[in-house]
Amino acid sequence: MPRLVMKFGGTSVADLDKIANAANKVRQEVENGYEVVVIVSAMSGKTNELVGWVKDSAPENGLYDRAEYDAVVSSGENVTSGLMAMRLQEMGIPARSWQGWQVPVQCTGKHESARIDAIPSDNLDASFASGCKVAVVAGFQGVMADGRIATLGRGGSDTTAVAFAAALDAERCDIYTDVDGIYTTDPRIVADARKLHKISYEEMLELASLGAKVLQTRSVELARSYRVRLRVLSSFEEDISAEVGTLVCSEEEIMENIRVVKGVAYSRDEAKMTLVSVADRPGVAAAIFGPLADAGVNVDMIVQNISEDGRTDMTFSCPVDHVPLAQAAMQKASDEGELNYRDLITDTNVAKISIVGNGMRSQAGVAKKMFEVLAAHHANIQVITTSEIKISVLVDRKYMELAVRALHDEFELADA
Repeated sequence: MPRLVMKFGGTSVADLDKIANAANKVRQEVENGYEVVVIVSAMSGKTNELVGWVKDSAPENGLYDRAEYDAVVSSGENVTSGLMAMRLQEMGIPARSWQGWQVPVQCTGKHESARIDAIPSDNLDASFASGCKVAVVAGFQGVMADGRIATLGRGGSDTTAVAFAAALDAERCDIYTDVDGIYTTDPRIVADARKLHKISYEEMLELASLGAKVLQTRSVELARSYRVRLRVLSSFEEDISAEVGTLVCSEEEIMENIRVVKGVAYSRDEAKMTLVSVADRPGVAAAIFGPLADAGVNVDMIVQNISEDGRTDMTFSCPVDHVPLAQAAMQKASDEGELNYRDLITDTNVAKISIVGNGMRSQAGVAKKMFEVLAAHHANIQVITTSEIKISVLVDRKYMELAVRALHDEFELADA
């Protein structure tokens, strides 16, 4: 029988009524002839509560056992998987729940941010062969080589779902959430943002990494690597036919007119940091970004100014909440004599605006049009980065929403 993976996020299983609603959707797919693997998140708000309990139990220095953190925080998904399996059984559908170690979802790396290494299918295959129709798997978790429970990081249930789809050669992986698909931009900012019927892996990966919150970046990377057809749709709509939601797939599958720009993304929680007057010499970039990486700072845009008298300025962006880590790392590098600079200037009032589209590969003038639009609305560009299919800029945060609307209009993204 064909297999299907269905993933339900926290808002889709927030209470018993919503779990029942999700179970009805699973029942429809069983009736359509599928063996179904259901990946569930913890009930909405439960993971935050569990994390809070761990941190409240930590010593004054804030350090805690990360393996025990995983043991506590992973329990939210265990509860949901059991409740979902019970609901399906009440409907007369043969179902059972699975925790990560029971499958097993084999993980490597570190606790709190483990990575899936392999998902042997023998146990699930045997369960389906014995007459089970639905395997309800706790998302976000797996097991380390030493037998300890591991978690995959926030949003890890998306990655769990795609990994199962790849391991089981599923026909499709459906991600049920509180939105009905991928839009050309955030509908909360642009009222006429349009839902996309299909989007390529590459475009979705860029949008996810640039601030779109619908899918976790790692899950899109995994879907692209294994060519898993990934569909995003709402758990609160009755229709689950193939025509609803947004399909994330290979570019070759998209037969509709390919627009130059597919979407506009933004990130408001950005900071710009500039090291003033560092030595312009081989190795200076490593002396800056090595300590930042060691400190766990997620550096994004990087610009080095023109050298003058053997000195230069180095500017980079990072999430606002990484600023203290970056400041401490640069101070430490300076104190240890590894790095010499005159000043570190931090601006936490910037936002990143990006346009994304496969059509940009072969279309000239896209950057020109983007910059003209921003200039017409008095949004000064502070930093620019580009790739084959994206252009990102940093602007003053007060211009963010205006810039998103203007770019959405300029590239006529509301038009089908």
